Amino acid sequence: MERRLTPRPVRIGVDTGGTFTDFVIWRDGRLSKRKVLSTPQDPSLAIFEGIGDVLEAAPAVFIVHGTTVATNALLQRKGGSIALITTAGFEDILAIGRQTRRELYSLQPESRFELIPAKRRFGLRERILASGQVEKTVSRAEVRRVIGKIRRSGAAAVAVCLLHSYANPRNEEIVADELDKAGLLSSISSRLLPEHREFERMSTTATNACLMPVMDRYLGELDRGLGRAELRIMQSNEGYISPARARLEPIKTALSGPAGGVVGARVLARAAGFPNIVSFDMGGTSTDVSLIEGGIRRTHESRVGDFPIRLPIIDIHSVGAGGGSIAHTDRGGSLRVGPQSAGADPGPACYGRGDLPTVTDANLCLGRLDPEFFLGGRMRIHPERSRDAVGRLARTIGKTPRETALGIVAIANANMEKAIRVISVERGIDPRAFALFSFGGAGGMHAVEMAAHLGMSMVIAPRNAGVLSAFGLLMSDPIKDYTKSLMKSDAQVTLPGLEAEFRVLEARSRRDMEQDGFDASDLILERSLDCRYLGQSYEIDVPFRKARSLGQAFLENFHRRHARLYSYRHDRRPVEIVNLRIKAVAVTPKIPLVREAGTKSLEPKAVVRTQAIFSGRTLHRGPVVDRSRLAPANALRGPALVIDPESTTFLPPGYAAHVDGFLNLIIRKEGRR
Repeated sequence: MERRLTPRPVRIGVDTGGTFTDFVIWRDGRLSKRKVLSTPQDPSLAIFEGIGDVLEAAPAVFIVHGTTVATNALLQRKGGSIALITTAGFEDILAIGRQTRRELYSLQPESRFELIPAKRRFGLRERILASGQVEKTVSRAEVRRVIGKIRRSGAAAVAVCLLHSYANPRNEEIVADELDKAGLLSSISSRLLPEHREFERMSTTATNACLMPVMDRYLGELDRGLGRAELRIMQSNEGYISPARARLEPIKTALSGPAGGVVGARVLARAAGFPNIVSFDMGGTSTDVSLIEGGIRRTHESRVGDFPIRLPIIDIHSVGAGGGSIAHTDRGGSLRVGPQSAGADPGPACYGRGDLPTVTDANLCLGRLDPEFFLGGRMRIHPERSRDAVGRLARTIGKTPRETALGIVAIANANMEKAIRVISVERGIDPRAFALFSFGGAGGMHAVEMAAHLGMSMVIAPRNAGVLSAFGLLMSDPIKDYTKSLMKSDAQVTLPGLEAEFRVLEARSRRDMEQDGFDASDLILERSLDCRYLGQSYEIDVPFRKARSLGQAFLENFHRRHARLYSYRHDRRPVEIVNLRIKAVAVTPKIPLVREAGTKSLEPKAVVRTQAIFSGRTLHRGPVVDRSRLAPANALRGPALVIDPESTTFLPPGYAAHVDGFLNLIIRKEGRR
């Protein structure tokens, strides 16, 4: 049994990004932050560089790590070679898929990446019926023969997905037992995703198996290097798990870094009195957006690259637009930005190693960065290299360097605005009712202009915006999700029957959390159902409340949510309950948030200098303000730059900002409240 998690003398959030690795350190009641260039060839090197001194000096360290190892392995298709064991006759489910097309009217057929080649897909003569009845028990002798073939194939891990194992895992457990005896890494569908839909379950299980060798190797090396430090890994569902669990279920870490950012945004926005926000996290490589309406939204339908994943994940939409996104021309000569990124190496042209123009270079050319204060002055950048890189691109497209830089920023903004529309307008939600919560190293330079285009009246730029994802990791809790497929209509269930089903899942969640060292008093258990009108293909997640009738418990809520999403409801149509879900949260101590008092007078030393800033085609001169010297109730007017070591906020002309008690910048158009 793990020892119970208690507040540690030193708590560290580590967020590994494509360009930078961020650290937030809580020690002796004080918060500090660091940022170092990532080391993509071995992400642990940047971690040891960033906190090596803390690991040596502190007697006890607790670390929550948001990692991109799983995401990068999937996007770059560099996972381990794997084999598949499934029911005989169903070996080609992964190759066949759903036969849906993402680009319905494209004249070119879609290329499909084959995760497991046919020679490593093996069928067993067994059968579980949809009711859970065992029609044919799997033969251990046959399983051992298949394991021999897998060994000869050179597979590093095995995905096991037998037909209808969500209804009865008996045959899969027999296969799992034989694989354990053989010493092979295995991903078992009935443990990972006990839900119907064979393709999604098989895809998720196979993708998890593909990541197991990669994550096992990475976490093993990281654990050894961290020594006595206690490590936890952030999941995509807004909570963290142990490294041992992450090795078994690495697919759950696919969006762990962005998940930390959403958690941090929700915590700070709620404390400041803004429950409804769109989180906007723009880093060096990508931008992640999520809509928070009171609480964090989760989804069970997502994709990472070519791989459909069906697991509880924060509803995050990502685009390849970041400070390192490369500006280039397409075959028709039109200007494009991203999705390719210069990353940490060689990085933007101004870093001194590359020569391709990026969004960061464009912002530098427009005066929206202070070249003398990049990373607090710890990293030298070269404005002349940015001007040269943007100038070469300008000559290619027949524009001036200034027009080209403005075009690069405008295209990057359009790409990111589209991402926000996906999670809001395309789902029937008006973004104008939300504040834009901007963070990430590059977010503050773009947020105000984007909000204006979207009709959003307020932008919130938090303190420590450049490392907010790392901060969010420390504000998260251990979370585990449990599910059971039911596949019954509302006429076939009763409230006592549903209560009994939920109690079984809740008992399992309590046992698991107790094994991790948490008391029952620490736990919050949230119930929900996946429902759909009978005959539909996809379902809606609705909370299940204790009530006297099915209508009060969940049916009315389902009809209402369906109407909001699809603009109609069928109150008399049967509603099918597809899955029952439990979200188990173990509440842990957090970093306290303290509201500070301040004064309206701005400290004279807060203004570092004035510099030329371009807004549109107009050249302005505006102050460069040291954010560390701002206090609550201070006010600023644009044009201005607000700088700290990890990020810069651009305040355009016509906008004003004031500092609240939590040192957030609250930005509005002048004259608006």
